[in-house]
Amino acid sequence: MVEVSMIVKNENGLHARPASLFSKAAAKYKSDIKVIKNGDHSKTCNPKSIISLLSLGIYKGDQLTISASGEDEEFAVKELQEFLEKGID
Repeated sequence: MVEVSMIVKNENGLHARPASLFSKAAAKYKSDIKVIKNGDHSKTCNPKSIISLLSLGIYKGDQLTISASGEDEEFAVKELQEFLEKGID
């Protein structure tokens, strides 16, 4: 399992457009991927589902932990981390 934590930089958080792009990026991978908001394991989602991702209500400044487990786990976490670092609005 590979895991990374980071702070959301998008000015408007992960609203519909960036959440859609994030979800599409996650869906490319075979690994099981999870996103945890602010370290609260009750606020966990499968980012391959945009509805699940949007249900977390992710705003600028929130801490997200991205974890992946599977054959392409390193690539999945790296791409999703880079997505959040870019701060796409």
